[in-house]
Order: sequence, then structure tokens, then C-alpha cells
Amino acid sequence: MTGFGSAEGAVGGGRLRIEIRCVNHRFYNPQIKLPAELAALEPEIRDQLRRALERGHVAVSARWVETPEREAKLKVDVARAREAVAALRQLKKKLKLKGEPDLAFVARLPDVLALEADGRAPEVAWSEVAPIVERAARDVVAMRTREGQALAQDLTARLHALAHGADTVAARAPERLTHERDRLAAAVRELTHGVTIDEQRVAVEIAMLAERLDISEELVRLRTHVVAAQALLDGGEKPGEGGGVGKQLGFLAQELLREVNTIGSKANDAPIAQAVIAMKGELERFREQLENLE
Repeated sequence: MTGFGSAEGAVGGGRLRIEIRCVNHRFYNPQIKLPAELAALEPEIRDQLRRALERGHVAVSARWVETPEREAKLKVDVARAREAVAALRQLKKKLKLKGEPDLAFVARLPDVLALEADGRAPEVAWSEVAPIVERAARDVVAMRTREGQALAQDLTARLHALAHGADTVAARAPERLTHERDRLAAAVRELTHGVTIDEQRVAVEIAMLAERLDISEELVRLRTHVVAAQALLDGGEKPGEGGGVGKQLGFLAQELLREVNTIGSKANDAPIAQAVIAMKGELERFREQLENLE
């Protein structure tokens, strides 16, 4: 599922902005890019996001909106100072002046004295960064939840279509058995050419055929799985909130397909076969949507 979240706040004397982008992925796959000052905090960021986002390709980037001030020290360019003093003495000699170059004057010359950052990154505490990560992750979860609710509506429509298909098959099933019974009886009469046959034996064969073609158990299981899937979608924990609803629905989708395939193999009837094909199409779209859910 897709999601985006961002947040910023004061960190280490500067201001840090964190952005999180998430797209669908089978597993939790974080990619984190941090400034050098935050490199040591990557494990904490990874763990915090893992608790908020069960799966997905999660891209995290952090940047300084306001860079923290680094400690600076005074640097003396001794060579530059020597050059300046030598030049002043030469000037004094040419102008036939008295005295020595003034230290204060030399210090004020460009590049003799300068403030230079020590190059060390300021220490950043996790307690400062954690709230920013939490706010950004909360935005991602909220966006994923909204998407999950929209997907849940689509999945519900697919389940309704499956239930309707089951009703169509159930309504057709008795007529199909009657048709198969009449067909078998007609075939027996044609093969025997008017010869007297054992009607009881024919009845047993018809009963055995009816048992082989019976799909009442498959229809019961199919409807049970539809109800269970709908209960997950209607539950308090919505898809996208990190409860693993997608995995549970994925298991039910496999069981639904198993029952639909069995009904199709027993169909031996054009209207039922057509209903089975339609249900398989709905199941395929159902399973495709599940790839976008947690």
C-alpha cells in the first residue's frame, strides 16, 4: 500500500525534516538515507518504523532545514603572519621608519586569524529524533488506512459477486441432477433396445451419479469462507492499520478458489460452468487487490 508522511522539528541546535514514502512490497524493506550526524540512529529509526509498518518498501530521507552550528576554534596562520611581518619590516626600511610591526595590526590582516569548524558532527540524541519519526510514520499509516478502506469496499463487492455466483449454482444444482438422471435413464433404454432391465440397479447407478455430482458441501464451505472474509473486512481492525488482514484474506482466497475449482470439476452443466468462470474472474481480481493490503 502506498503512503507518504513528513514531519520536522528542532534537533541538535538545528531543524530536521524527515520524509517517509511507502509503496507495496511483500516484506518490510526499509531504505534509509540520513545525514552523517544521524547515521548512528539508523537502527532506532528502522525498529520504530517496523513497529508502525508491517510490510512495504519504505524509503526514509532526512535533511537539515537549518544546519546545526558546529563548534569552531581559532586558527592562526603563522606562515601568513611571518610574511606580513617581513613585508612590514621591508616597508619600514624603505621608508626609513622607526619601530617594529604592531601585533594587533598583524592580527587584523586577512587570513592571519580565522574561526574554523573542528569538523566533528554534533551529537544528536534519539529522544530528539524519535517524535519526528513518529509523526511522519503516523501520516503514512493514516494515508494507508484511507486507501485500505477504499480497497475494502472493492473487496466487499467481489465477495458479494461470489455469494451471488454461489446462489446461482445452488439454484441450478437440483435441475442439473434431474437432467443427469433423465439422460442416464434414456441412455440405458437406448442401449438395452427394449430389453427388460433391473430398475433397482438403474436407481442405484443414478444415486451414485448424484453423489458424485453433488456440490452441496462445496457450496456450504464456499459460503462459509465468504462470510469469514467479510467479517475480516467489517472488523474493527481495517486493512492498512498493520494487523495482517491481507494475509488472512489471502488464505481464505486460496480456500475459496479450491471450492470453486471443485464445483467446476463436478459441474457437467453449461450454466454452472458459466457461473464458475465468472466466480474465478472475481476471485482473480480479489487476489490481485490483496497484494495491496497488509
